Amino acid sequence: MGATPFITVEGPIGVGKTSLAKAISDHFQFTLLKEIVDENPFLGKFYENIEEWSFQTEMFFLCNRYKQLTDIHNHYLKKDVPVVADYHIFKNLIFAGRSLNRVEYEKYLKIYDILTADMPKPNVVIYLHASLETILSRIKLRGRDIEKNISPLYLEQLSIDYDKAINEFEAQHPEVTVLRFNGDDLDFVKHQEDLQFIINTLSNTLIKGSIQS
Repeated sequence: MGATPFITVEGPIGVGKTSLAKAISDHFQFTLLKEIVDENPFLGKFYENIEEWSFQTEMFFLCNRYKQLTDIHNHYLKKDVPVVADYHIFKNLIFAGRSLNRVEYEKYLKIYDILTADMPKPNVVIYLHASLETILSRIKLRGRDIEKNISPLYLEQLSIDYDKAINEFEAQHPEVTVLRFNGDDLDFVKHQEDLQFIINTLSNTLIKGSIQS
C-alpha cells in the first residue's frame, strides 16, 4: 500500500496556485488546504513599505502555516485522507530571504527550523512558473486591492528566488517528486485541455509512485 497523497502547489505570486489546487481537489476529491493571505493584517502595509513591515508579515505567515499544517497532519494525513495545498511552507524562507535584513533573517530561521522540524512533508510538489508579463497580467486580472502596490521589480526578483529555491529543494529531497509547469504555455483556467494535461501528469505520477489516490 502506498503513501497517502500530500500534494503542494507552489510558485510566485499570481501564477495560479490556488486555482490549480482547487481544480486538483475537485478532480481527485482531495481535501483542499488554502493558505491564509488576506487575513494577514500586515500584508497591505508590507507591499507599501517592505523594509518596515517584513518581519511582522513573515512571522504571521509562519505561525499560521504551522498551525494549518499541524491540523492537516492530525485530522487528515494521520487518517489517510489525501490533501492538496496551495502552498509549501518552504516558501516562507523565499519571502523572508528576500525581505528581511541579515539579523532578522537569522532570528527568523531559528524559529522556522524549530516549527518545521516535525512538519508533514509532501510527496509531490507542483511548481508553476511564468514570465513577469504573465504574472503581472494575472495579478491585474484578479484585481485584489491588497496587491495593487506590488513592485514589478519585487515580483521579478521573487521569481528568480523561486527558481533557485525549487532547484535546491529538489536536490535536497530526492524522495519528493517535483512537477514543473510553465504558465506561459499552459493556461489551465481558460483552457480545459491544459488543465487535463496537468491532471493526467499528476495522475501518472501518483500511480508510478505507488501513492494512494
